[in-house]
Amino acid sequence: MLQITFGACGYETRVWLNGKLLRTIEGEEVHFGEYTSFSYELPEDDLRQTNRLTVRIADTMDSEIPRGKQESHVYKRGGIWYQTYTGAVRSVWLEAVERNRLRSRIGVVSIVEDRLVRFNLTTRIHDPGQYTLRLKVFESGKDRSNPLAESDFPLRLVEGQKQQRVALEVPEARLWGPGEPNLYLLAAQLEDEGGHTAQIETYFGLRKIEARGRFVYLNNSPIYLDGILYQPGTATYEEMRRHMHAMKELGCNLVRVHIAGIDPRIYNLADEMGVLLWVEVPSPHSSSQVSRENHRAELLRMLAVIETHPSVVIWSLYNEDWGAQDIATNPETSRYIIDMYHYMQIDHPQFLVVDNDGWHHISLEGRLKSDLLTAHLYTPDYERWRELLDRLVGGDMESVAASPLVVGDPFFYRGQVPLIVSEWGGFGFADYGGPQESEERADRIRLFKRELRKRPLAGDVYTQATNIEEERNGLIDPQTGELQVPAGLLASREED
Repeated sequence: MLQITFGACGYETRVWLNGKLLRTIEGEEVHFGEYTSFSYELPEDDLRQTNRLTVRIADTMDSEIPRGKQESHVYKRGGIWYQTYTGAVRSVWLEAVERNRLRSRIGVVSIVEDRLVRFNLTTRIHDPGQYTLRLKVFESGKDRSNPLAESDFPLRLVEGQKQQRVALEVPEARLWGPGEPNLYLLAAQLEDEGGHTAQIETYFGLRKIEARGRFVYLNNSPIYLDGILYQPGTATYEEMRRHMHAMKELGCNLVRVHIAGIDPRIYNLADEMGVLLWVEVPSPHSSSQVSRENHRAELLRMLAVIETHPSVVIWSLYNEDWGAQDIATNPETSRYIIDMYHYMQIDHPQFLVVDNDGWHHISLEGRLKSDLLTAHLYTPDYERWRELLDRLVGGDMESVAASPLVVGDPFFYRGQVPLIVSEWGGFGFADYGGPQESEERADRIRLFKRELRKRPLAGDVYTQATNIEEERNGLIDPQTGELQVPAGLLASREED
């Protein structure tokens, strides 16, 4: 049968085949969202020799839908708010698929100590019956005649779509990390009673991320997160690829993709390069029951297409209260964020989760509902910078950032959670101040970075990689990917 897939459209999409309204594979007459792919099966009975496909995409300036930093009725374009985009913003493709098959969305959770991998697979069935799920794992780029691991799982499947979790030991597997981005190929087959087989393939890696005391641990070893904020905007894939290599050349082991949906090939590239990713749900711009429902739906859509990738290690639910402006005063807002944090912990333990990045983290009975305690600190003044950092590591939760770091019940920081300065610098942009000339800016960054590394922090994220619209404080040329500051500038150094 034929299937058509839209890489992403914003924000409401309807599709008709020869005048008949189609439903997505998930059963939606209207697909909502603009950051992830969605597909329609084209029924054979509705196909003709010549066919007409009609696509209607509608978008508004509604502040209750996930917008990220695209302007809305609440936040107008200018400064840190950008142009709104709509339409089919990624590729659209037509392909032949099996009637009974596995979907290409696979969740991966690793138990690295046992070299055990849990795979979450999704079956799509039109003909109910007995099937065999067969998994084989191979070394990337090696001969397929000798799998590292394989196993069969008998399943009785009914019509429709269903998720199934299975586990597989890969005893000889090497772990994935920035120094050694070891990837393996999973070949997953679904075989019917007649022996007909449908197969999908994906790459995956075994890795573990954990917040333990003051530090973040990757594969049970402490790691300092040398991060940079990245807003690709309208960059092409080739430009984003150059940006990724340039950010690694700057010395970054972490890229924080700032409240935006990006070309999913970037996740594959990060897997191959060994770059850690911090991703975020594009936020609504107002807080309401509707905006929370839209936020949750967007989170689930993003998880479905991202959870295969070992490079993705951190998720932010919100950023600086955008879409949750009443987080400190509305119990419904804080309860929703707490519930989503708990959901992520239980259903997606392969990620660290931040409730509201920058400030206003939620404390419930003294327990932080965030795996990381993050702060956004902007000042161009060196002495003020040192003072802010000292107060931060000393447990000042009230007056280091633009708003208190913690809301809800009293919270006393004593090193029980990793502390990350998740935004700083931004030198050259009028709102943040600091030097604009490349050489002077590099000297200031080097000085500020040294102060960060003198303190018991788990990581930092510099603002930012490239210029975007009026926010002109990037370290990388947006078109060529060339560095405008020395290589290695953001890397931690042994002498620090």
